[in-house]
Amino acid sequence: MNKYETVFIINPNVEDAGVKDLTKKFSDIINSDGKVESVEELGKKKLAYEIKKNSEGIYVLINFEAAPSLIKELERVYRITDEVIKFIVVRKDEDK
Repeated sequence: MNKYETVFIINPNVEDAGVKDLTKKFSDIINSDGKVESVEELGKKKLAYEIKKNSEGIYVLINFEAAPSLIKELERVYRITDEVIKFIVVRKDEDK
């Protein structure tokens, strides 16, 4: 299993309960075939440029361990979730 980090940006119009639900949904997907190490809700921040007519977004950071096959599924779910306006998944280097 590899270590990964994902950041996704949620539409700023989503309520707090909606943000918690989305975070739980993505954490559950990761936990199905991996292990979530930490979840950080970074709050609402101004975007560098407008994305889907939004100038702000709610940032969430998740550190996790998973098999490479899980990443494709996670990205697929990000794409079909309307509230997610941007996302990235990055493999973290092992400390040497």
